[in-house]
Amino acid sequence: MSKFFFKGRIELPSDYSTYNYNTDQATKHGSKKYPIAITVTNEARKAEVEEQLKALELFANITLDADGEENISELDVLLNKPTTVVLEKTPNRNDPCSCGSGKKYKKCCSK
Repeated sequence: MSKFFFKGRIELPSDYSTYNYNTDQATKHGSKKYPIAITVTNEARKAEVEEQLKALELFANITLDADGEENISELDVLLNKPTTVVLEKTPNRNDPCSCGSGKKYKKCCSK
């Protein structure tokens, strides 16, 4: 039978959550229920990170590993959330020009 006659529902894989899809949008990382995981190399850095977390009211499981590598990528993601870029709208043709000349935009700066 041809694929064009398929009328059933496409079944999702049983381990759908293992494909890195965030299926639960209500999870807020950095909360008490979902703390972030941070690894630091010394006590001074641990105290510094704890102060940042306290100021931002975030929760984390901080692991001290002197031999390993520092990993604060989850904290960086929470601190550097992307923002929406808002561009200034150009005026319509019959609006007054934004340069302050008093003329209409179509006769002043539209060229």
